[in-house]
Amino acid sequence: MNIVITGASSGIGFETVLELSLSPANKIVAIARSAEKLRKLLEIAKGLSPDCTVLPVAFDIVHDDYAALLPFLKQHLGEIDILINNAGALVNKPFSETSEEDLGQMLESNVISHFRMIKNTFPLLKSGSHVVNIGSMGGYSGSVKFPGLSAYSASKAALHTLTECLAYEYADTGIRFNCLALGSAQTEMLEQAFPGYQSPVMAFEMGKYVADFARTAHKFFNGKVLPVAVTTP
Repeated sequence: MNIVITGASSGIGFETVLELSLSPANKIVAIARSAEKLRKLLEIAKGLSPDCTVLPVAFDIVHDDYAALLPFLKQHLGEIDILINNAGALVNKPFSETSEEDLGQMLESNVISHFRMIKNTFPLLKSGSHVVNIGSMGGYSGSVKFPGLSAYSASKAALHTLTECLAYEYADTGIRFNCLALGSAQTEMLEQAFPGYQSPVMAFEMGKYVADFARTAHKFFNGKVLPVAVTTP
């Protein structure tokens, strides 16, 4: 499978790449801003599976020029079987201290950047391709909401709805769009959102779940926003 994943340098994205790299048949383009963290990812992936194909790409999905990314993807992948939009950012502030700039940052990082990635890679997506957006229980309708996360949660809710819209607009193409509304997993972002909280789910466990879902769930789901949580938060 030809796979593209963003936010690959840490947390769930990092672990998802490692899980996918265990299959030598997978060719993975791992995208993140930090070239140094991507080098570490490649080192670990090669240690686990020497025959793996992980192509690290230092690219900022918010600010960099997609015209530079697309030729690389065409050359090394040709077509994309799986696109995992995992990158994201978090602002944790009381609403009274949250600025319009904070909200704009959340929308840019958690929605618009994924919109751009999907739009620019769309010509490489074929029937049977699976686009997996990584959402959050913070943006899941009817879930418990927490102080300080209004901008973050609003941006994730927008990503959820974008997923639903794309799935039904492009249902006839055979491209499948789904979104995982993740609950807690032990990552740096969780610590930022809930300092001192310990999740019962480790990042590598959630990474394995995301990898398995991306590989198989398009056979069963389309246009679904699926909660993945065992605790609150």
